[in-house]
Amino acid sequence: METKAVSRYNRISAVKARLVANEIRGFSFPEAIDILRAIPRKASKLLMKTLYSAAAGAKYRNPEIRENNLYIKKIVIDEGPTMKRFRPRARGRASRIRKRLSTIEIVLSDEN
Repeated sequence: METKAVSRYNRISAVKARLVANEIRGFSFPEAIDILRAIPRKASKLLMKTLYSAAAGAKYRNPEIRENNLYIKKIVIDEGPTMKRFRPRARGRASRIRKRLSTIEIVLSDEN
């Protein structure tokens, strides 16, 4: 059985989030949580929140399932919309600041 959790509009760039996502791809649920707790990055907190959401969804769909049997089947970090802001510069000019957002998608599966 597969369970999917999606977290949209996360205030982190996709490139930075992918660095952490590559570390937990393919691991079991408890191992991935342990790895994310040890990584001191903002993306690890966002990924952990989405991972817990996917595990709760699996538990809701099948109450007999054990979290130790779940593993990360697929994890995808996509770019979301970009917020555009302007910053004043010298001589009356302005430069654009792009605040990037990302979408996190995690698919958990049991080993059946």
